[in-house]
Amino acid sequence: MGGMNPRQMKKLMRQMGIRMEELEGVKEVIIRLENKEIVIKEPVVTVITAQGEKSYQIIGPEEVRPIISISEDDIKLVMEQAGVDYETAKKALEEAEGDLAEAIIKLTEG
Repeated sequence: MGGMNPRQMKKLMRQMGIRMEELEGVKEVIIRLENKEIVIKEPVVTVITAQGEKSYQIIGPEEVRPIISISEDDIKLVMEQAGVDYETAKKALEEAEGDLAEAIIKLTEG
């Protein structure tokens, strides 16, 4: 199929019952794994339907973010030690990737 033009390719795919369409207006795609997220901003997403099953092809630059689990107890401890509110403590822990000591030091040295 190397020399086939796009029009012939589409016709052949239709005959085989395969449909391809681009999703419009996609802003980002997030793939969540156990310990990280893969974020693809402003991707080109193509939906391929064959034999009633849909497949998605995603093209675009990716950013990998770690998923950090922060407990309520950790947030409360940082609040008490640094004398800050809930949101400030939570944000500091997220920025410190869950490291209690680093979050407290950052808030108290501020």
